[in-house]
Amino acid sequence: MVFVRSIAATLAVALSLTPVAVFGHPGEQYGKREALEEMGNAVVVAKMNARALEACQNSPEVKARKERAMARRQETFARLRQERKIEKSPWLHRRDAEALQKWASQSHNKTGQYNYGKETPSKEIFGSNTSCVLTPDNANGPYFVYQEQIRSDVVEDTVGVPLHLELQFIDVQTCEPAEGILIDTWSCNATGAYSGVSARGEGGLGTTYLRGAQLADADGVASFDTIFPGHYQGRATHQHLIAHVGAEILDNGTYTGGTVAHLSQLFFDQPLRDTIEATVPYNANQIPHTSNLRDWFTGFAATEEYDPFPNYIMLGGDLKDGLFVWAELGLNTSSNWDYYAPYASTWKEGGGYDNPDFDFRAVASPPPTHG
Repeated sequence: MVFVRSIAATLAVALSLTPVAVFGHPGEQYGKREALEEMGNAVVVAKMNARALEACQNSPEVKARKERAMARRQETFARLRQERKIEKSPWLHRRDAEALQKWASQSHNKTGQYNYGKETPSKEIFGSNTSCVLTPDNANGPYFVYQEQIRSDVVEDTVGVPLHLELQFIDVQTCEPAEGILIDTWSCNATGAYSGVSARGEGGLGTTYLRGAQLADADGVASFDTIFPGHYQGRATHQHLIAHVGAEILDNGTYTGGTVAHLSQLFFDQPLRDTIEATVPYNANQIPHTSNLRDWFTGFAATEEYDPFPNYIMLGGDLKDGLFVWAELGLNTSSNWDYYAPYASTWKEGGGYDNPDFDFRAVASPPPTHG
């Protein structure tokens, strides 16, 4: 496992003083025995996947895919600016610059005071943060909703900084795009409440905001229009992701079946978070902030090779113009992590329903492929 010092210290104290550690969501528990087992399993799984990654570097197909990705992101950037009628506005850019601290110390802002045009260094700006590297799996959290709607625009009537999210998934066994997998994503709103679940303080079973699923295209890409997530007690700002392999699309615009081959959380640069949290409606959230380095689950999200902070660029000179955020994620499509992804409820038109067999123990622990 790769942990920053403060997280490692917290783990040591938690395991030595008590048989159970309690996490960000009410009811989440993670036992000492399970934690120790995960530590041992992670080493074995990492070695196995390292062999699969060796064949994934420098092939002509990979280079061509990366060129397509940069061109696609540049076109998406231009399209989003045109839709917002800000083509002539200056746009504000990533990377000025031991796992989480290594990545957290770097800026993922691809925004600079440049004028968009043919001289824009697209390779520098629109490149990804990984290159056929296995993305660490993470704990799922307790608010996954099963059979979510197939849709790309999940905003509904929520208010916040607009965010266009592009996710590209690569199968690390073949280094080819994971075409046809179903990508499920969700987040809380600006004041920290999730839709689709009945837990106290959340949106309720009749709500569906900021949730949706999309099939990955021939390049393994799924895109969503959402808002920048808010925060809640004990957790840094994050975006949940699940990749389903073999799911069936239903006539009612939802899905069923398949296996969970990947589950993770994206985190965001601290300066970006701080800036957004100072704006309306985020500043109405009175829950204390948790930094990336103090969030328990960020330690599971990073390795020496994988950066859990996605790239982003401001579409214009103001946050209200929105963000374009993108990430490339490597997964093993043969994995089956269903145990770690129990769902709290199931979506149903007119209002969902709770899962009577929901297991809190599973959602607080990540698969052995964590960071």
